[in-house]
Amino acid sequence: MTSSRDLVVVAPNSTVNTGTVMGGQRHTVSHLTGGATSAVPLLQGPVRAKYLETARRRFVPPPSFEEALAAVDSGITVLLGDRGTGRETHALNLLAHGGEDPVLVQVDGAVNLSRWRPRPQGVHGYLVMEPPDPFTLRAWELSRLETPLAEANARLIIVLTDAPGLADALADHLGVPVVRHHPPDARKVFSAHFTDGSSDGEACAAWLRALPPGQLEELLPEGLPPRHAARTAHAAFNLGVVGGASGAEVLRHVALIEGTEAVARTQTDPVLRADLLAVTVYGGLQRGVVAERSEDLLRLVEPGETQTACAWSSYDPSAADTRRRLGPEALRLLGAQRVRRAGDGVTDCVSFFRPAMREAVWEVLCRDHTDLIPLLHSWLADPGPEAEQVEKAGRAVAAMAVTTGGRSLAHLQELALAPSCWAPQVAGWCLATAVQDPAAGRTAADLLEQWSVATEASLRETVLHACCPDRGEVAEERALGLLQQLLTTLDHDTNAVAVATAVAETLKRRFEAGDSRARRTVLRCMHDWSRGEDIPSLLAALCFPAMVHTDLTWWSDQMRADAQLVSGAVRLAAHALNESSSFGSMHDALVDWCAEAVRAGYRARALSELLDGLVDDRQPGFLRWLLAVERCSESMPGKKLATQALTAWRAKSPVSNSD
Repeated sequence: MTSSRDLVVVAPNSTVNTGTVMGGQRHTVSHLTGGATSAVPLLQGPVRAKYLETARRRFVPPPSFEEALAAVDSGITVLLGDRGTGRETHALNLLAHGGEDPVLVQVDGAVNLSRWRPRPQGVHGYLVMEPPDPFTLRAWELSRLETPLAEANARLIIVLTDAPGLADALADHLGVPVVRHHPPDARKVFSAHFTDGSSDGEACAAWLRALPPGQLEELLPEGLPPRHAARTAHAAFNLGVVGGASGAEVLRHVALIEGTEAVARTQTDPVLRADLLAVTVYGGLQRGVVAERSEDLLRLVEPGETQTACAWSSYDPSAADTRRRLGPEALRLLGAQRVRRAGDGVTDCVSFFRPAMREAVWEVLCRDHTDLIPLLHSWLADPGPEAEQVEKAGRAVAAMAVTTGGRSLAHLQELALAPSCWAPQVAGWCLATAVQDPAAGRTAADLLEQWSVATEASLRETVLHACCPDRGEVAEERALGLLQQLLTTLDHDTNAVAVATAVAETLKRRFEAGDSRARRTVLRCMHDWSRGEDIPSLLAALCFPAMVHTDLTWWSDQMRADAQLVSGAVRLAAHALNESSSFGSMHDALVDWCAEAVRAGYRARALSELLDGLVDDRQPGFLRWLLAVERCSESMPGKKLATQALTAWRAKSPVSNSD
């Protein structure tokens, strides 16, 4: 080692060899200009002039800029802010403010500031990023820097990640101004980067005007960090304005980049990878729920399990995880944030900045990490009791099916048969969602057909859930056919009553939720069922009264213009009145229709057509209804109409020959 006292070795967390230097090894001694005796730290360097110029040109002053400017005049300032929010750009612009060609130097955070000294001249500002422990500094050590900084007409800014209580603690400990950095508006950042360097501002404006309604909000969602907004701007200019890509193509490009980066960051961190998958599936729910699902995934990983290129290989579930789950740093790495959920005002929810990133993560995982797919199916079989969790799990399984072109559906049967009461619902959501996809739809449709007559009750239950009107895109004709096939298996089902009840409820819900075309399809199917003497026939009788109650306005409007609908309604009403188990509900439905016809005269015509058709059909159940109403008081709704119908019935009765 040299005997010079001017050598400063900066090697945090390293081992310094103090033995004899031999061979090609060398050491460097750096002296201050002007013959000063103190050393310049080895870990620092100038901020490139071109980089600084660009940072100043694209700078959008954050809300705290004026406050920070006043604080910087003190000589030494601490700036607190989260990573990726533009805090470094903020600091550089604070140091460069007011100068035409300022010279700035960035000092490595590992440098010991108690031994560091600024240059006596030629530098306008120093930026120190993320010293590992700012509390190792003493206030008097920083105060020793104030005089040489003032003599050099320079400023020093220390940038740190914010944390609760940190600002007050640092201000008390260091005795210097502490300013919080608040990120600038994402749209302003986007505009500054989007138009920077462009000679054709009208082309940029035209591209933005051509975006469909709502797409700019997808490109720049609320809460988007400045770094992401800048990336979006560059992609919009290069791909959109220059390359002619649409807003949707730009969004997909940016989301895919961010999704790829997020997956890469989790490569060697099993906890972070579990968090990523939990946010991908359950994003939008409360942070506690997402964290629980992440922990459930980690519990599925076997100790010592070896998986090539997979983060799980280093995970030991027996070791206690003391890290705060889904904290600010984890969310930043995942491209996610904590938000208040719209609609119900639930706070502390977690979601990606861009909803489009969900599809991007699935694309990367299903392309580069296919070894995860079986594990994910096992995990998603038990999503928790809330309906929203079940739906999100099912849609996640469907996303894998769509991304893999249906190949991942090979794992769906194992999921549906898993020992979880939610598994058939998850599988049902998956099939109902995937059945309309061009790539996965054929496989999903085949599974629905096979499982509708399967011996396993869980598979049949899956089909039943897939046919629910709020669980995807199973067309009316296909759904009704599947429901009818489910009814053919009841002879061998130990829970036949529950299945039949569920099928009936599904029929009623599909009618209630459907448009006019869907409702007519349901009624045609039930009309066909009513011709038999089996369980489908009985279900048709039981369901029709509830369908009449669903929307009397629709019935009144449609029957006035559709003779075929009138004929079908007559058939189903007579069928329901003929069945003893459905007579009471059909009786009440007709009475309610009569009452509505009195209050709203336009409904009387449709009701009269229905009653006339029932008189002509001459079914015993309708005669029973007429006689029941006739025996009621005069105030009974429909008494007058029933009396008229009964008179018509008797007039059409054949006269017996007494001779």
